[in-house]
Amino acid sequence: VFGGGAVGLGLSSCLMVAGWTPDIVARKNTATELKAMGLNRTGLIGDVLFKDVEAFTDIAEIPEKGAYDYILVCTKSNDSENAARTLAEHTDRINANTCLVLCQNGWGNREIFIRYFPENQIYNARVITGFHRHAPNHVEVTVHVQPVNLGSIHHSPATELIPLRDAIRAGGLTSEITDSIDKDIWAKMLFNCSLNPLGAIFDVPYGELKQSEHTRKIMQDIVREIFLVLAASGNRSYWESPDDYYNFLLDTLIPGTARHESSTLQDIRMKKRTEIDALTGAVVGLAERHGVDVPVNRMLYRMIKFMEGRYIQGSF
Repeated sequence: VFGGGAVGLGLSSCLMVAGWTPDIVARKNTATELKAMGLNRTGLIGDVLFKDVEAFTDIAEIPEKGAYDYILVCTKSNDSENAARTLAEHTDRINANTCLVLCQNGWGNREIFIRYFPENQIYNARVITGFHRHAPNHVEVTVHVQPVNLGSIHHSPATELIPLRDAIRAGGLTSEITDSIDKDIWAKMLFNCSLNPLGAIFDVPYGELKQSEHTRKIMQDIVREIFLVLAASGNRSYWESPDDYYNFLLDTLIPGTARHESSTLQDIRMKKRTEIDALTGAVVGLAERHGVDVPVNRMLYRMIKFMEGRYIQGSF
């Protein structure tokens, strides 16, 4: 498991409940606490504490075990280039049968990894489970309303992921293998791009964005522009029209997450680099490549980059 944040620890806990022993590569403070105090998972799917945790700060520290069956990439999307390059340096740990599963937000992570690895080895996971990390070794599962979907944009069915799916299920989360992982990713993109930048700019939870006619209109414009980009770039979604998705967003998605604050807002509060480049930035990039004008998404992207650039050098 490459990345010891909330998602990485949450998925690791499931694998450990299933009897697997994942090697977790994490930042120094996380690896130190995991080795000293164990991995503590609490919340919705049960409380467990694993004392013996294989945690490291570098792949080179891991004892030689041969090639991995699965590598779950759980870093932030803004660290994808570094993650791919680092993994590619360790050819002794990856062979032709290793599945690299990207458990990340946004669009474009796969394109980074296929510069380093064969396309047929890259898989995606759609993770919308709520994982909250209270301490470097403590993750809470706060919400789980849809399965952890696994699949390949390159080929289907991705039967080689069946053991991983079964382990995630045994660990307490529902999980499925899908032939439509691209649609799953774009469903999450539509949700995140509609709400994350606005929530960060106005410093409000999702529910407040629905209450004003002005923010509702902005969200509608965001969705309409993304559907233009989907059509021009040959990508797919589960909804026939932008209005179908917009109504689903207002009537179903926002009410269920009304008190949630976007990760973009949380990152800005903590003066961290956001994932806006893989969210709204990915929409803007696709639009430019395919000759689509997306003025609302472009403006929101620039506003978030300005906010981020006030504390991160080189982000302007």
